[in-house]
Amino acid sequence: MLNVDELIQSVALLLVLINPLLLIVYLTDMVQKLPLVKFSQVLVRAGFIATLVFCCFAILGDIIFVSILQADFASFQIFGGIVFFLIGLQFVFHGPTALEILRGESQHLAGAVAMPVLIGPGSISASMVIGKRHEPLIACLVVLVAVAISLLALSALKLLHDHVRPRNEALIQRYIEIAGRVMALYVGTIAVDMVMRGLTAWVEKF
Repeated sequence: MLNVDELIQSVALLLVLINPLLLIVYLTDMVQKLPLVKFSQVLVRAGFIATLVFCCFAILGDIIFVSILQADFASFQIFGGIVFFLIGLQFVFHGPTALEILRGESQHLAGAVAMPVLIGPGSISASMVIGKRHEPLIACLVVLVAVAISLLALSALKLLHDHVRPRNEALIQRYIEIAGRVMALYVGTIAVDMVMRGLTAWVEKF
């Protein structure tokens, strides 16, 4: 029998780690340059890629690291934490435009958005947790719902941006600046936590 509360908690877990409200700051340049239809198309393709990856980790879990990659998950946490830490530093010193530099002018925007915007160490870890909580089919459904909600939220924020920008561009720029600083703190905190968790897991082996 399905536990509705547990399903909601699992969806919320992945949704919080994807975090559309802060994610929109990462996509500031796309939000400003692309029309809503094109922006939505890129999000759908990126969401499809992310959903496939999350489902793989939800179903296979540690098997991917132990049998396929032949590496420990703690190593992934440490490396992912370092990457997040560097992104946080870029945000602190250069603001949201720093991530445009990190992502580059990709001709395949969907792939650039999927990795590392949607697919990150935190969201992959959450997918593995979801896979342990639920049966494979239910876990994949949870992942699909969480990604769909995130993409709908991003599209809604893009629509709101296009509606408000002509009259309140200064307000939008202020939001981007504030949200960018918040994201820097958030990303930096997550990065340090991931490194510490990875190091703790390594120490416990000895």
